Amino acid sequence: MLPRPRCERLLILADIKVTPIGTREFEVVVGGGESTHRVSVPEDLVAELRLPEDDLGGVVRESFEFLLEREPASSIMSEFSLEVIPNYFPEYKEELPKRL
Repeated sequence: MLPRPRCERLLILADIKVTPIGTREFEVVVGGGESTHRVSVPEDLVAELRLPEDDLGGVVRESFEFLLEREPASSIMSEFSLEVIPNYFPEYKEELPKRL
């Protein structure tokens, strides 16, 4: 599947609410409540990809935008660690740092 055009990506971004709920854990609400997810950000992934440690919420938001460009919110697991995304989408590790 091809990535969505930039204009659609902006609409997706507006429909993602990321709230910290613990150390490296976030609640993500998509579409005003269409789906809710609990996401963890592993320290080793942040180090490996050299992601901004001071903006993990932004990392989660971009990760969700990445996922929503490829599948509907209802297909995204309700609870997961960001480290599982490359198991389904191998390009994630290469693309995520470019988005931040």
